[in-house]
Amino acid sequence: MKNVEIINKKPVLTGLMDYEKTYKEFSWDTIKKELSLTDNSTNKVNIAYYAIDKNAQTWRKNKVALYWEGADGTCQKYTFLELKKLSDRCANMLRSLGVKKGDRVFIFLPRLPELYVSLIAIAKLGAIAGPMFSAFGPDAVRDRLQNSEAKVLITTPELKERVDTVLWELPKLERIILVNNKEEYELEDRDVCYTTLMQDATDTFGMEWVEMEDPFYILYTSGTTGKSKGITHVHNDMMSQYITTKWALDLRDDDVYWCTADPGWVTGTVYGLWGPWLNGISSYVFDGRFDAAKWYEIIQTYKITVWYTAPTALRMLMKSGDDLVKNYDLSSLRYICSVGEPLNPEVIRWGLKVYGLPIHDTWWQTETGAITIANYPCLPIKPGSMGKPFPGTRATIIDGKGNELPAGQHGLLALQPGWPSMLRAVWGDEKRYQEYFSINGWYATGDTAYRDEDGYFWFVGRADDVINTSGHRVGPFEVESALLEHRAVAEAGVIGKPDAERGEIVKAFVVLREGFKTSGELEEEIKIFIKHRLAAHAYPREIEFCANLPKTRSGKIMRRLLKARDLGLPTGDISTLED
Repeated sequence: MKNVEIINKKPVLTGLMDYEKTYKEFSWDTIKKELSLTDNSTNKVNIAYYAIDKNAQTWRKNKVALYWEGADGTCQKYTFLELKKLSDRCANMLRSLGVKKGDRVFIFLPRLPELYVSLIAIAKLGAIAGPMFSAFGPDAVRDRLQNSEAKVLITTPELKERVDTVLWELPKLERIILVNNKEEYELEDRDVCYTTLMQDATDTFGMEWVEMEDPFYILYTSGTTGKSKGITHVHNDMMSQYITTKWALDLRDDDVYWCTADPGWVTGTVYGLWGPWLNGISSYVFDGRFDAAKWYEIIQTYKITVWYTAPTALRMLMKSGDDLVKNYDLSSLRYICSVGEPLNPEVIRWGLKVYGLPIHDTWWQTETGAITIANYPCLPIKPGSMGKPFPGTRATIIDGKGNELPAGQHGLLALQPGWPSMLRAVWGDEKRYQEYFSINGWYATGDTAYRDEDGYFWFVGRADDVINTSGHRVGPFEVESALLEHRAVAEAGVIGKPDAERGEIVKAFVVLREGFKTSGELEEEIKIFIKHRLAAHAYPREIEFCANLPKTRSGKIMRRLLKARDLGLPTGDISTLED
């Protein structure tokens, strides 16, 4: 077992205060009581009620639920009461178009206020939402609308131009609702205007009460070779979303919270929307591209207290330098979390230096529906570790037959099925759903990891990313983290490249920091640097310098795409590739 540094923190006084005691005594029934789900004699629920309407009936009705800022600097804010009325109006509008319980309504929008209002309204109808990245191309949109048999699409005239090229392949799509419709835009057969219909709708809606196991959203994950999978979640997710937001993100009533993720990615749906509002928290949304100075300005202006972002964004902030931070007052920040890709230790050390705060990595998947393993406020951080399992979930390391492995031994990360936000289906594909549980009944995550003697989990790589070189298994994340510690390296992606002698060799794709130029001398320097930090077999025998790395919109480095391009292989599904 390797020796690791430990970042100790002050004791916490609210939220999750004693991890070990809570984990041992935890019961999901307690969370049902907190959400008042046990007070419901009909056993009928709706997540939109608990996130929006319930808050609109309390002292929070005039509390700001959503601060919104556009790329052009336009700012708007909405209280819980205003969101209730807008979503009621939107639900009535959708009902007038024939949308009913179980219908699929997909959203193809930038991060506009209408996106968030529509997501709430769809839930109120008992319909099923399908958020999509606004950067998707026609093929990605077609695949999702086809597979889900979506009845309605909400988009803009500009984005509809992409849809138009595949519209003939979407016979089940009955209506296209256009947001920000310009007067000169001529509505076509299936088109209706969002603004006009909203004006005609009333702002009082009779909630559609549903079962806990009724679905309320589908998110499609990228596939390695085949079509993306429609991961389906149910209203019961709210229990996991509520308590993980409260304990893992440490949100409190007086917080102003910023989740930087797009709702087209699961983090933007769960923790950019439902999680904070189930806790009655004020949330900020920015509909603009990444810019380090702008991001710092946002934190300063809105006095952001809790910030949930991606390692890629943090590495880009790190790349922008330490001096930029000094131009802004970030004293409002009290808690920072990360998700989407394992957080490199170097980034955590940098965050501690420039922000004066540790960054807490969290691990989960579209399929898990909520944070499943995390670093918590009450626990020391081991930089590079995923943290410990969330109370109410059981994580372990197994071999290919489902046997649990001892501490320190690499294997497959698996979860015991049964937590509230676990996926309930792969839409229209029972076989692919059952594949998740094919190893002795465990939910197999597809990640390899190990657990240390203290119960912390450590990410090694995706099962198909792990490199086998000269009989040694090397996790790409470990090599990438070591590369980031070199003064010249801004970003790094690592793959295994077939080799006749060693089976595979480690190959690194490196993006340099500003001020450094590619050269043979620098390549050798980096190789020697890694040799002094990792085992001899783990250093990259090949280094390719590049201008950027292929990443998903959620910030994950697409190693399989690096490998496919390097070896001239098919790239598989790239619908979530960052534009």
